[in-house]
Amino acid sequence: MEFETSTLMMIFFIIILAVSLWKIYAFLPNEQLADDDKTKESQEELTNLVLLVIKNNNGNLTVEELFQQIKCNEKFDKEHYWRFNQNRLNQLLNNYYLRHPHINTIKGIYENIA
Repeated sequence: MEFETSTLMMIFFIIILAVSLWKIYAFLPNEQLADDDKTKESQEELTNLVLLVIKNNNGNLTVEELFQQIKCNEKFDKEHYWRFNQNRLNQLLNNYYLRHPHINTIKGIYENIA
């Protein structure tokens, strides 16, 4: 039984494609990581912590002071939120401002939650 070159090339192509797709699938994350802080629950937990810190300080904070207060708070899980930084705080604040268009400052957040 003799195969043409194009038939052999097609067979090898399909075999190599199947192996490549399997290798890609094997390296994709199949389960949620324990320290994944981008989930909706983690976002809500961080937002609630931001609101708590703002409320405890009567809204008299700059973004830098807010960041430091959050990092020092006893409810802040350093192992779970090990990637938390100033930029992440800015994203949380911007997300809050988008959900509440009439607010655009930390003081405004305090007045809204108080």
